[in-house]
Formats: sequence, C-alpha cells, structure tokens
Amino acid sequence: MATNVYMEALSPTMEEGRVVKWHKRDGDPVKAGETLAEVETDKAVMDLVARADGELRQVAAAEGQTVAVGSVVAVIVSPAEAVGAAPAAAAPATPSGSGERETGNVATVTAPAPVAVSPLPVAAAADATRVKASPLARRMAKEAGVDLKLLTGSGPGGRVVKKDLERAPSPAASAGPTAAAAATFPVSRFPFPERTGAAYDDVPLTQIRKTIAKRLATSLGPIPHFFLTTEVDMERASEAREALNQQLGDQGKVSFNDIIIKATAHALTKHPACNAWFQDDHIRYWHEVHMGMAVAVADGLITPVIRNAELKALAEIGREAKELAERARNRRLQPNEYTGATFSVSNLGMFDIDQFTAVINPPEAGIIAVGSIVQKPVVVEGQLTARRRMRITMSCDHRVIDGATGAAFLRTLKQMLENPLAMLL
Repeated sequence: MATNVYMEALSPTMEEGRVVKWHKRDGDPVKAGETLAEVETDKAVMDLVARADGELRQVAAAEGQTVAVGSVVAVIVSPAEAVGAAPAAAAPATPSGSGERETGNVATVTAPAPVAVSPLPVAAAADATRVKASPLARRMAKEAGVDLKLLTGSGPGGRVVKKDLERAPSPAASAGPTAAAAATFPVSRFPFPERTGAAYDDVPLTQIRKTIAKRLATSLGPIPHFFLTTEVDMERASEAREALNQQLGDQGKVSFNDIIIKATAHALTKHPACNAWFQDDHIRYWHEVHMGMAVAVADGLITPVIRNAELKALAEIGREAKELAERARNRRLQPNEYTGATFSVSNLGMFDIDQFTAVINPPEAGIIAVGSIVQKPVVVEGQLTARRRMRITMSCDHRVIDGATGAAFLRTLKQMLENPLAMLL
C-alpha cells in the first residue's frame, strides 16, 4: 500500500514550508525515520522524515518550492508496487513536545484530502566529483562564501563537516583588516540579489520574514503598547562580571546579557503581574519564568527560550544562552526551544544603540529593550564622577500591565542590577 508524504507541520505556527534540499530522490529506497528532505519552516530548517519503508516516488515539490502544510509532496511505495494515484494516508501531527502557544494544548493538523500530483522529472545523478559535505556544512559554506573544494574534510570518508568550516579562514581575511572585521561583526545577513542593471529586484519572502510580518501585524496593531524607560548604574554589575569571569577561567564567560536575563527572571518572581499572557477572555499568570531572548539570524529574528530561568545559576544561563543562540543562527532549534516564553529581553547594546523600544511578542505582556553600557559623568554623593550607565525600556501590554505595575517591576529590576547581591534576597 502506498503512503502519502505530506508537508508536515514541523513547528506549532507553521502554515507552509519551503523545500531546501531533497536527501532522497525519485526511486531511492527509504526506511521509516530516514530524512527525506530539509524543510525551511517559519523558524528553523528541519527534517521531513519518512513514515514508512519502501521507495520514494512521484516527488512533487522542487527544491526551493513553498508548499502548504498538509499538501502531498511525494509517495512511498513498496518496490514491486505500481505507482498510480496514491491513496489517502493519516494526516501528520505536529512534532512531539510542541504545544500551541496561545492555549498550551497540543496542536494538531487536519490535512486536506490528497490532491493529484504531477511527477517532476527525476533529478540528474550527482556529479561524481562533487565534494562530500554535511547539509549544515554546505549551508555554512554558502553563507560565508567558502569554496568547499578548498577544504579538507575531517568527517567519515573525508566528508566536510561543521568544524572544518569553523577552522577555515574567512574570505574577508585576505581583503584587509576592515573587511575582516566586518565579516565577524554579528549583523544580520539578508540574501540581496546580484546587481543586474535593473532599477530594482524583487526577492520572495523567506518563511521567517513571512512569520515576522504576521506576528508584527498581531502585535503593534491590536496590542495597546506603552513604554517605560529607566537608566541603570552598571558599575557594580560590571565589577561582579569581571570577578566572575576571572574565577570561571576556561569554564566559560558570563555576558552582560546573561546578568540581565537572570535579574529580569528574579524580578518577575517579585512582580508576577508582569509574568503573564493575555488570552482572549482571560489573563494567564505564570508561576514559572521562561525567558525569551531575541537573536538575530540571517534574514530575521528568533527568540529562543531559557526555561525556568529564575531557578538557574548565572553560569548555567550563560552556557544555555550561548548554545541556543548558536543553534538559532544555524536554524536548528526545535519547536520547544523557541515557544512558550513568558517574558522577553531584546538587547541591541552591542550595536551602540543607547535606547529603543521593542515590540511585544504575543501572548506575552511585556518585553525589555536593553541599550549599550556607556561611561557618563554623573553626580554621586555630591561629586562628579564617571560611571558605567545603561538604559532599559519596558514595553507593556496595557490590557495586562498598568503603568504603576510596570514601573514597580522596572524599579526592582534596576535595584537588582545596581546591587547584584539583591538577587540573593
């Protein structure tokens, strides 16, 4: 019996997916659980796996093509079975462990009836001289502009893997110090087309930019935002960070962002009215703090989640934040790693941004926007002195948080950052 291969909902908010690469071609044998294709969802690049043993036939979605969730993209048949119209198969469910963010219930997908599909031409056999490399290594090489043929693979059978790319010199390194510095600066890289001489070029939206557009439309429009700004003396926090990093040595480093996440999580335990979701007919007040941290990726933004941040040590938050950010940039986050935040932090201090306002990520009721730490002349106990200062702006959903409520939370957060020992109370 033939089994339809559906475009599955690989993330809780996924409505369509773009086929990045087929790992199996028409006629290839497959086993249940094997990766058939890489699919770009609204948040990450994930694997579409086989749900049965047999041969892959009638591949109906080309690489680069966007397909709606529930659509049939191929069929799997037994080797001896003639390929005709594929019978209906059970609709795929969302991945295990992913929950519908707004309701907390497990999300399911009702697939439409299978549609007639036209087989695409069978892909030509791969060039025998093609460099062997992992899918992640190929993607990293493409983004960095590295020729895989120039690398020596350290993987099985000489396969080029991620660590080979990490060891490879940046192409900008030979273009002078200015270009080399720009290559390592953590800016978002959008895939601009080559200049063709035309007045303009139209670039189709990627899945992540489509999702950002939809999310913003459901945030700034319907949500009544208001903003609160305070300036924090970061002198003691800076001294504490320097001492901690000296003590940690090779075990890792604590960043200012890690300190801010920890302090924010602790402050939310003191002000649970800010650790909330707005639902259609009720407000959900959370007893756990799941901190979302905004991370810039190649063509957008994603918010990995540090769960139960209020219970974790600072060094643990630092390690987890680093790992999540790396997986986010490689588009390898699992749905449960970027859904379910109860409050978020967005930090643009590394870009020399003094102050900004962030857009609330619904259903959360608040987010803080963190600016850069700069030395400023301030008066301390009647004396003019230079101090390291930082501005924080809180965006509040006025349907959940009132002005005085948000101000009280921000005051507690400021006290904790100005005196890190206060987090021990």
